[in-house]
Amino acid sequence: MGVPELLQFVVSGLKNGAIYALIALGFSLVYSATGVINFAQGEFYMLGGMVAVWAMRSLGLPLLAAVPAAVVVTVAVGALVERLALRPRRFEPPLVLIIITIGVSMVLQSLARHLFGPDELALPAFTPGPSVVVLGAAIERQTLWVWGLTAVALIVLWLIYTRTKLGLAMRATAVSHDASRLVGVDTARVVMVVFALAAALGALAGVAVAPLTQTAYDVGARIGLKGFAAAILGGLGGPVAAVVGGLVLGLVESLSVAFISSTYKDAIALVLLLAVLFLKPSGLFGRSSREKV
Repeated sequence: MGVPELLQFVVSGLKNGAIYALIALGFSLVYSATGVINFAQGEFYMLGGMVAVWAMRSLGLPLLAAVPAAVVVTVAVGALVERLALRPRRFEPPLVLIIITIGVSMVLQSLARHLFGPDELALPAFTPGPSVVVLGAAIERQTLWVWGLTAVALIVLWLIYTRTKLGLAMRATAVSHDASRLVGVDTARVVMVVFALAAALGALAGVAVAPLTQTAYDVGARIGLKGFAAAILGGLGGPVAAVVGGLVLGLVESLSVAFISSTYKDAIALVLLLAVLFLKPSGLFGRSSREKV
């Protein structure tokens, strides 16, 4: 295998890894604030792409308006999921809340099938034109958007966490809900904002990928699994850990196609997830044990 071919696999891995990273960021945000794995995160990804296509076809919106509209709609859905499905049961054990998110995922998928239909839908590329060739590897223009949006999302989250009162409240809530309430933090509002941010990240990934792979009502489950594996790989330790976990997973998948076989590509996420759970349950950046006080 020559250098251009190897670079092509690396480009593909980084493209997929950036998408996994956005999904993993959503998992990490919700887990940090609630201690719950939100298995509806993949459906936020699905809604982003599907709503954007629907807005263009049914409402006649241009791409420039359809994409932010899809993100806004998905954010509203994320906030409603927290308010209507999870908040009334917030004092239940985490396993109960996780099961609720699985039920929400199934409901959202069913609704999407009825509202948007069973067919795969395509979204136009953000920037039409030929691929950019770097050292013999072709990089689609939409892939550059994927990388750019992932970088922007990471920077914005870092600024929120470190430079705003909301970020301080989010970090306090992640440590202890009870202690946060004692010092005046509205933890219920913080958790809703976290769900909205997670939905925005999922929708952003969905609209960024739709021009590359198309979208459909049932794409959320597979991408949700990959995002969950990336989050566990990073250690659910924060935004940087989620991004690194996503990129590592994407690269491992792509290089397994290059050196082993494409037959096992979709099994790599499961194998890697199991390996991390057995060998280093805290993930690449997680601490082996932590007590919230």
